[in-house]
Amino acid sequence: MFKQFLEQVDDKQVYLISSLGIFVLFFIIVGIVLYMMKKDEVKYMSELPLNEEDL
Repeated sequence: MFKQFLEQVDDKQVYLISSLGIFVLFFIIVGIVLYMMKKDEVKYMSELPLNEEDL
């Protein structure tokens, strides 16, 4: 399936496919980083704009 798809791809479409791959890879990495964050750090960052004591 992928072999037939890659044979039909023009030069211009390679840029589109590679940019889509980079886009998807970036958001997968961001999702993994967010999933692995500690809950205390997430809570601190979510309350950051509201806390005036940290200024």
